[in-house]
Amino acid sequence: MSDNMWGYGESSGRMIGADLVGYKVEASDGSIGTVDKHSDDVGSSYIVVDTGPWIFGKEVLLPAGTIERIDVEYEKVYVSRTKEQIKNAPEFDKDKHLADPSYHEQLGTYYGPGAPYDGRPA
Repeated sequence: MSDNMWGYGESSGRMIGADLVGYKVEASDGSIGTVDKHSDDVGSSYIVVDTGPWIFGKEVLLPAGTIERIDVEYEKVYVSRTKEQIKNAPEFDKDKHLADPSYHEQLGTYYGPGAPYDGRPA
C-alpha cells in the first residue's frame, strides 16, 4: 500500500481541524458530489464523497493523496482522478470499509502508483 496515498499533500491547502463536510468535490473532468465525511488520521486520511444521482446515490472513499487542492473560499475539493476512475473504484460500504485495513490497502493500490490512467499527460 502506498502510505503517501493516505496523507494530504503539502500543496493541498489542507488546514488541520477545518471541516470539509458539505464541500463540493471536483474530479479532473467535472463535479462528482459533496464531502459527506472526512478523516485527518495520520496515515489514514480520506474523504467520503456522496455522489448523489451521479452514481445512483452511492458514496465513495477517496484517499487524501488523491486531493490536489482545497479551495476554502469556494468550498471545493479538487481531486486528481477522473469521474470514470472514481466510478470504477472498489465498491464502498461505510459500515464495513471505514476502518478496514484490507479495504484501505485495496484502494491504495487502485489509486496509487501504476493506477489506471488519470487522463493527464505523463
